Amino acid sequence: MNARFAILCALAGTLAACTHPSARPARGPAPADTAAEAAPLPENPLAVAGRDSIKGTDSVDVTPTEVAQQAVQVFGDSIAPAAALADSLIPTDSGAAETEMPTWDIDVRSYETHDRVEHFVRLFGGEARERMTRRLERGSRYEPMIRAKFRAGRLPEDMSYLALIESGYDPNAYSRAAAVGLWQFMTSTAKGMGLRVDWWIDERRDPVRSTDAAIRFIRGLNEQFGSLYLAAAAYNGGPGRVARGLTRFADDLEGSVGDDRFFALAQEEYLPRETKDYVPQLIAAALVAKDPVRYGLDVRPKPPFVYDSVTVGPSTPLAAVARAAGATVSDLRDLNPHILRGVTPPGVSLQVRVPIGGAATFDAAFAALPPAERVAYKRVLSRKGETMASLAARFQLSAKELGWYNPRVNRLKSGRLRPGQTMLIPSVAVAAAASDVPDPAVERYGSSGRATTHVVKRGESLGTIARKYKTTVATLKRLNGLKKSIIFPGQSIVVKGSPAKGRRSKASSARRKPAAAKAAPRAKTGTPNAKGAAVRKTAAPRSR
Repeated sequence: MNARFAILCALAGTLAACTHPSARPARGPAPADTAAEAAPLPENPLAVAGRDSIKGTDSVDVTPTEVAQQAVQVFGDSIAPAAALADSLIPTDSGAAETEMPTWDIDVRSYETHDRVEHFVRLFGGEARERMTRRLERGSRYEPMIRAKFRAGRLPEDMSYLALIESGYDPNAYSRAAAVGLWQFMTSTAKGMGLRVDWWIDERRDPVRSTDAAIRFIRGLNEQFGSLYLAAAAYNGGPGRVARGLTRFADDLEGSVGDDRFFALAQEEYLPRETKDYVPQLIAAALVAKDPVRYGLDVRPKPPFVYDSVTVGPSTPLAAVARAAGATVSDLRDLNPHILRGVTPPGVSLQVRVPIGGAATFDAAFAALPPAERVAYKRVLSRKGETMASLAARFQLSAKELGWYNPRVNRLKSGRLRPGQTMLIPSVAVAAAASDVPDPAVERYGSSGRATTHVVKRGESLGTIARKYKTTVATLKRLNGLKKSIIFPGQSIVVKGSPAKGRRSKASSARRKPAAAKAAPRAKTGTPNAKGAAVRKTAAPRSR
């Protein structure tokens, strides 16, 4: 008998029944009427022994895993062969699919029975199931990229579900508070985090660049508060508000550590309902998104967000780039939602994303295009008596389209254009590739009350800000509930005054948006916003 096989059979308590066919002694044929001739050999004695012990139909009380572990002790095998052996001892039904239990790298298990978490789980798997399914399907396109960036940024990958509750993974989501993109940045915060936001380019809409900015922002908040869930609350409600709350309720929070501090703070009458619900939504989103079938969601993943890149000069029409790359204008708008006006910005070259394979022969194809196709617009002088509408009509454009390239024009009291001013006239192809979006410079906040606030710029410290406003670092730390002199770009801090409890201001939110506690409204485009905000410019804010 094979020695290893015999020992394993003995370990299973089935040595007497485990004679391997290849190890039978060379004897003469057994009598035809013997029991050995009539009884078939088991196809795998160890599997039979293990299966019987599992089912409780055999007197040998041993599991396949125990057999494997004993084999390791006897033979010195590695853990991997032991696990493989244990698996081989358990036969599987041919049609049965093994279900792998989901895991998370943020703490969802400790809080999954919290009443607000359970509320949102029921919502996402019930009333909002269809909307949640659409958002997860849209997010499946960006999730590989986002997770890779979070991993490289030394943050838990499951914090990426903030984009699910912020925007429903919509790069063009636009809130009534003028927060934009996957990560719903306000203009000031976005610029503080190094994003370009101007009339031509809005990198808040760029899935790649905005994710980089979100990681920097979340990482800074996590370092400030020592808790991912407090960081998430600060991402929603503003770091100043959270810091002041931790200071104000320090005695009540004594004994709470880590993420428990958020839930302890949320029990106080301090944080807005939106912020109190923000972390429970994140946890519920992680639970549902990792195990959608369990909650009745049929999510059909989309192809990943992948692309090649080409570099083109200033004022290059997207239509020309598309033609040279063998793509459509729709393809390019989808890959480059941050290019607002259908043309690369004036003054600088720009990398433009094209579909995979589109960069291989791009340079030669672009050079071969007719010169007229590579020209984005021309300049004309306005005539006496002209209006935006009449000038636009001369070039087969609408007044709105003409306004996209002439945001600041001089008008007479009559509303007509002042004669002799230079007007940019885009080609029809350029105007057709442009996005109809609000002015990126717009910032909307609530009443500023008695407080003066300052959005931290790159390179600033509490010392430089204190000198600018003729105050002290100690005063700034007191006003903002800061225990350390740590600030980061994009953070909105109080520099004068004393914010009233519960008041919404620049200090309390660098990125103020409406709550996501309820299901979001539908936009005319069919794209909902997980924050409950207006999506693009078509959805109305929902009532609370």
